[in-house]
Amino acid sequence: MAQSAPARPSPSPRATGPGAPRPARGRLRLLAAAGTGAALTLAFPPYDLWWVASLCVAALALLTRGATPRRGALLGLLAGLGFFVPLLHWSGVYVGPVPWLVLAAVQALYLVPLGAASALVQRLPAWPLWVAALWVGQEALRTRWPYGGFPWGRLAFSQADAPTLGLAAAGGAPLVTAAVALAGALLAAAVLALRGARPARGAAAGAGALAAVLAGLAVPVLQPAPADGPTVRVALVQGGVPRLGLDFNAQRQAVLRNHVDATRRLAADVRAGRVPAPDLVVWPENASDVDPFRDPSAAALISGAVDDVGVPVLVGTLVGAGPDHVENTGVVWTPGEGPGERYVKQHPVPFAEYIPLREVARVFSDDVDRVGRDMVAGDRTGVLQVGPATVADVICFETGYDGLVRDAVAGGGQVVVVQTNNATFGRTPQTEQQLVMTRLRAVEHARTGLVVATSGVSAVIAPDGAVLDRAEVFTAETLHAEVPLSSTLTLATRAGAWPELALTLAGLAALAAAAAPALPVLPALAARRARGRR
Repeated sequence: MAQSAPARPSPSPRATGPGAPRPARGRLRLLAAAGTGAALTLAFPPYDLWWVASLCVAALALLTRGATPRRGALLGLLAGLGFFVPLLHWSGVYVGPVPWLVLAAVQALYLVPLGAASALVQRLPAWPLWVAALWVGQEALRTRWPYGGFPWGRLAFSQADAPTLGLAAAGGAPLVTAAVALAGALLAAAVLALRGARPARGAAAGAGALAAVLAGLAVPVLQPAPADGPTVRVALVQGGVPRLGLDFNAQRQAVLRNHVDATRRLAADVRAGRVPAPDLVVWPENASDVDPFRDPSAAALISGAVDDVGVPVLVGTLVGAGPDHVENTGVVWTPGEGPGERYVKQHPVPFAEYIPLREVARVFSDDVDRVGRDMVAGDRTGVLQVGPATVADVICFETGYDGLVRDAVAGGGQVVVVQTNNATFGRTPQTEQQLVMTRLRAVEHARTGLVVATSGVSAVIAPDGAVLDRAEVFTAETLHAEVPLSSTLTLATRAGAWPELALTLAGLAALAAAAAPALPVLPALAARRARGRR
């Protein structure tokens, strides 16, 4: 008689109680990571709650505390998605969700190594310093690779109204990011110390966090010129566009005529004594999408307006570079002489101004074919002589790239000009998010910042980052300002990329030190897990 197989012991019910719900705690931690990323968007325009940035760094540090690198990487990914998906929603406003979500997902991937590394370096002494350095390193990579990188969402760009902004004059955007991240990591250390019943250590960490936030107040922003130094009068022409959206420039002649007419009105106002005569005029990016070097009528319109106002005009235009390429160009147009010096945009935006891997990109969106001619990059720094002023010119998104602005200032730029066109992003927060970048640049280099946009926001920014005047979105308006010219170089301008490099190397060194002890046991852990699965 066959014997029946022994009954398998029935699995015991899941225990309940304080120490049991590990899977539930793990799921909550994943949700908290995504929520932390979403909360970080509140530090950026249109919300501008700058102090939230450090709180979110603290939250991510606490979430990755004690986690394995693999778990830390997952937490970083979820935080990245929670952050970049809402922050970058403007990138899909006219082209649909696919390009937006792809861009957000790619940016979120940079927080994967950050999450893993954060889990590791928290095993080291003085770990808040290393967490801060890792944030700087993550941003350094993200703003450089691939295709030249993408600067949106850097912690520094959430600090335009914060005490930390002053640090930009000492070490640029990387030092501001480091201070924000250090404050957050120290807050996390304070929480851990208080949780461990070490109030003195918690108080010290909290005081350190406060010091990191307030450190910018101790950095004097170098004045651009003495009170009796040279100044120039500038007029910024925001001519307006027929409509917002990707097809704003379908009526290219209309956009050009808007800026020509606005400049002629300015000339009439000067003759009537209603406004002071400017020393120079600035038009925005894409003010003339009709190539004036190939279209005589466009050249005649521009020359007529420039001769009428009687001072040099910096004209934003597109210039043909062969049958399949175009250059995004700022041209100095002088009365009676016509076009002269040019600056060609050095960092065209991939998948927007030129299409890498066009056939592959078309799989995700047919809108890539709206870019009929790829924009080619210039190879000269944007230093232009516009009348009495030497201008540090950058175009649109270039204001987010440290080196492009710094090189133009170090090359002799006395005032920073950002020619931009944000009509393709409608009334989304993109415009305000870009504006705060120039506010940081003003402090970083102790220069007045002049932002001039086709459809807004145009603005005059003081060297301390304050917005002195602005023209709102989808309006036609001309701003007037008397601005100082400066040849003073701040510590940040002189130091260049060295602060960022030093902080990045410090983070990598800490990561290597934290990872080294774990390397010998990794094969043993893998073998143990394999046996457990068998």
